[in-house]
Amino acid sequence: MEVDGYQRARRNTILIPVCRRDHLSCTFPIFYCNHTKQAQYIMYSWSIAPRLSIISTMKQVFAPATFTPGILSSIRPSSSSSSTPTSDDASATTIAQLPSRMESDSMGSLSIPPGSLWGAQTQRSIQNFPIGGRESRMPMEVVYAQCLLKKCCAEYWADDANGGKMSKEKAAAIGQAVEEVLAGKHDDQFPLVIYQTGSGTQTNMNVNEVLSNRAIMILGGEVGSKTPVHPNDDCNMGQSSNDSFPTAMHIASVLTILNRTIPGLKVLLDALKAKQVEFDKIVKIGRTHCMDATPLTLGQEFSGYAQQVEYGIQRIEHSLQSLYRLALGGTAVGTGLNTTEGYAEAIAAKIAEETELPFVSAQNLFEALAAHDSLIEVSGAFNTVAASLNKIANDVRLLGSGPRCGLGELSLPPNEPGSSIMPGKVNPTQCEALTMVCAQVMGNHTTISIGGTQGHFELNVFKPVMVANLLDSARLLGDAAASFAERCVVGITPNLDKINQLLHGSLMLVTALNPHVGYDAASKIAKNAHEKGLSLKESAIASGYLTAEQFDEWIVPEDMIGPKPKK
Repeated sequence: MEVDGYQRARRNTILIPVCRRDHLSCTFPIFYCNHTKQAQYIMYSWSIAPRLSIISTMKQVFAPATFTPGILSSIRPSSSSSSTPTSDDASATTIAQLPSRMESDSMGSLSIPPGSLWGAQTQRSIQNFPIGGRESRMPMEVVYAQCLLKKCCAEYWADDANGGKMSKEKAAAIGQAVEEVLAGKHDDQFPLVIYQTGSGTQTNMNVNEVLSNRAIMILGGEVGSKTPVHPNDDCNMGQSSNDSFPTAMHIASVLTILNRTIPGLKVLLDALKAKQVEFDKIVKIGRTHCMDATPLTLGQEFSGYAQQVEYGIQRIEHSLQSLYRLALGGTAVGTGLNTTEGYAEAIAAKIAEETELPFVSAQNLFEALAAHDSLIEVSGAFNTVAASLNKIANDVRLLGSGPRCGLGELSLPPNEPGSSIMPGKVNPTQCEALTMVCAQVMGNHTTISIGGTQGHFELNVFKPVMVANLLDSARLLGDAAASFAERCVVGITPNLDKINQLLHGSLMLVTALNPHVGYDAASKIAKNAHEKGLSLKESAIASGYLTAEQFDEWIVPEDMIGPKPKK
């Protein structure tokens, strides 16, 4: 079956031509297919964290300054940049001095404010989506990731081996503009909010226009002229918003998780493990259903917290694998229209080289555009971690409640005054901050899950809000975990007097009598002690089931914290 005028995306793919729809608008035909790319995604088994050797131009975006300098989080400049541009800032009109100008897009002309590198499509988005203000601005992580991929694309098209469709001078100018953006020099040129078109097209064009105009300046041209570097024909060559934006979503998410989320959680994990060792010999009463239970050590209790965090890190690392699959090369609907064979794989390899991370071309580009199950999966791991951290923070603040009228088994660091009216009051503020973060992450997961359902035909149209919420969760979890560790966990001390008082006052120590007097008799002893206000020992002796000597031999809390050895 031959269909004139249409290029097949893959061999043996044509079954039925159908109208492609994204944003519920019919545009041009694609084909149902029965064949996907042969290249298979390889699950990388190496540890993720040690691979963070990318240079520091984006450190402030992907990792907070409070983390150790060894945690690097930037995109390094490529060693394969094309020829040196013909001009630079010293000989070009500075951006701040740019006058207002008229620029046009397919819908007409617009006035561009002075000092702006963006063009008509960005300006139109500013006017059409005055929603949320600066607080709803598109995350710079996404902008930086888009710039990175456009640099990789420019280098690809400038390579003679790929047809040399772009001059090396253009590619070099685009590359220089990208590196300036990655260095944080032009952050103010990306004003758009996440509440825009669901494909992220306006942000993609914001990036294209800024890179185009900055490259024009570098090459000595007139800003706004679209020559010699065109925002669509050059900066967007071989791309669509529909594949470049989700690619940026994945890159931004991976870098943020590796350089902010996981390091923050590891800070907490180390702090909890240290407390596990420190508290290993402190025997205390356990609690189930918020009621007295049998003893354990405070170290055992903290070992449970540490294990939760460790499992959480493992869940995130496992789910992260799906984010290494990139949509770039699918262009409009996944067919690869306006690209060449091998393009998708080559760009993924370039991005992998730039970031030193195992990015690959997605096995199925149709899925990569139409669905974002990978983001939902990662967010689900975040949601699980949030549930874990919420439990840990609640336990810590309840165990530290008091100081006179609560459980009071732990003393928490007094970081700041707790009340504007009650002198001397100190509150568990780090616990409260962490649990608020957990609530936000759970809410973000709901938004991301709903966003994942909005894949209408060939394109998901909730991309900006999905990635914005995922990045918010990634930042919050990493920051809050590190803050909780450094400003609460490391300073926790046990109140031994209160711990011993509660331990020896608990009636649940009677459980150790089960093997000696039986469950029913032990229950009577405990019930009698509770009803008459007796100690457990007094009630046991009065029951006649055992002597004082037997009680002292059998009720030893230190012997109740693990299985007995086989005889």
